[in-house]
Amino acid sequence: MGAAAARALRNFNLENRAEREISRMKPSPAPRHPSTKSFLREQMSQHPEIKEEIDRKDDKLLSLLRDVYVDSRDPASSLQVTCVLIQQVKDAATRQEPKELRLVKGHDFSMMNIKNIPKGKISIVEALTLLNNHKLYPETWTAEKIAEEYYLEQKDVKSLLKYFVTFEVKICPPEDKKAISSK
Repeated sequence: MGAAAARALRNFNLENRAEREISRMKPSPAPRHPSTKSFLREQMSQHPEIKEEIDRKDDKLLSLLRDVYVDSRDPASSLQVTCVLIQQVKDAATRQEPKELRLVKGHDFSMMNIKNIPKGKISIVEALTLLNNHKLYPETWTAEKIAEEYYLEQKDVKSLLKYFVTFEVKICPPEDKKAISSK
């Protein structure tokens, strides 16, 4: 409701305001600094050809401006535009590009209901698995082997192995206090 009220206020008397703005005289130039004014007067008095050049009309540019032709047509009705847009959306939905897919690695992913994954991507379970494998067997699970196995780019795998680690729980025995035995 607020948008409709704002639109009504914004469009109120729009044509008259636009006509008034168009019919206004060209804006006057910004005021110049006093030192600049005196410098310009001095230059104009010494070089009167500058003033002539400023006031001269360029016939070639005026003829090019007269050759400009603007053609305008009424816009299509909103019903036609809506139908065209709906058709374009339907066409885009039916024309999906085929993706290269790969099967999920591992054996127990039934809870996730993941059938296949685009090449170059991995699931969270796969990411945790490959991080854990690399942590346990770094000489076997190198970045090159992981990139080849999961169809990933090698630079992405190196970044993944460098900046992400799996959880590691460490239980540190208390140093000063006696351990409290559980009952």
